[in-house]
Parts: sequence; C-alpha cells; structure tokens
Amino acid sequence: MLKVGLTGGIGAGKSEVSRLLVRQGAVLIDADRIAREVVAPGTPGLAAVVEAFGEEVLADDGGLDRPKLGSIVFADPERLAVLNSIVHPLVGARSHELEEAAAEDAVVVHDVPLLTENGLAPLYDVVVVVDASPETQLHRLVTLRGMTEDDARARMAAQATREGRLKIADIVIDNDVPLEELQQRVKDVWDELVRRAHGAQAAR
Repeated sequence: MLKVGLTGGIGAGKSEVSRLLVRQGAVLIDADRIAREVVAPGTPGLAAVVEAFGEEVLADDGGLDRPKLGSIVFADPERLAVLNSIVHPLVGARSHELEEAAAEDAVVVHDVPLLTENGLAPLYDVVVVVDASPETQLHRLVTLRGMTEDDARARMAAQATREGRLKIADIVIDNDVPLEELQQRVKDVWDELVRRAHGAQAAR
C-alpha cells in the first residue's frame, strides 16, 4: 500500500485532482468529509462537542450549527484547540479504519486540506501538492465559488504559503492549465504512484 497525502491551497483545484485520481483507481480518504461524519447527529463526537461548547451550537434539526460553532472557535485559539482535540482523534481513527480496509497494493489518497499547516507530511509515503498561482486561485474563488475578492484573499492568507506547501511536496501538479491538460498530468502522476506502490510491495 502507498499512503499519499494530497493537499493544495483553496481554489487550487485539489477536489478535481482527487476526483480524477479516484477515476484512475485510487482509494480516497477525505478528511473534510470524515470530519463531518464524526460529528453527525447521534454520534459520540457530536455529544462531546455539545458538552464542550453548549447546546447553542446545535441547529434546530439537532445537527451541528457549523456557522455558529465557527464564529465561536475561529476568534479564540484556545477554543479552537478544544474542538480540534475532540475532532482530530476521531478523524484519525476513522481514516485508519478505512486505510486498513484497502487492498495491500492500493494507492490510498488522503485528501487533507491543512496537511502543511498541521505538519502532517511525515505521515505519508508521498506528498502530492496541487499548485496554482495566487491569481488563478483568486479568480476561481470569485467566479466559481461566488466569494467577494476580500473574502477570497482572507481565506487564502489564512492558509500556509505557496512556498510552504511546495517545500513539503514530493510531487507537484501544476493546475494553471485547462482541464484536458490537468487530466493528462493526473494520469502521469497516477502511473508514478502505482509504480511506487508496487515497488513498496515488492520491497516487503
């Protein structure tokens, strides 16, 4: 098995790359999706969040009111640390379960938005960074996601720098290109990942 960490700045096109890798045959473990699952209604994770932050973080339907929780934690590093101490171990445990269920020769891609920020590169055999220029990121966030330019710039500034991401990359996928070209680049990267996975298996 080859454990791949996939990351990239907001608007760089990481979701598109993960979709293309799945089409090639990758097993995808999406940290964001798992983070939502572990605090779904009825889970111990949601109960722990309510215990830490109070009933006011619940929406009318009994689920987590994400905007409300976000407004509490993002202005307060200590409270954010409390939330992370609840959610991160649950996400890690579920990711490990999914990884264990994959085939021995699988290429397992962990889609981790904050891989650089949280110093997680050593957890993976290969780190793939989806890269795009800040101009391209800004354009995509404003035109495709409907953000204001100020909001988009603030979201970009809150993440690791482009240089910081590139420093931890084993493979860089340049996504300042049309979709057809990106598809070919992802296929080339996939071929390399499969080669490494088979090499790792043979070494064992």
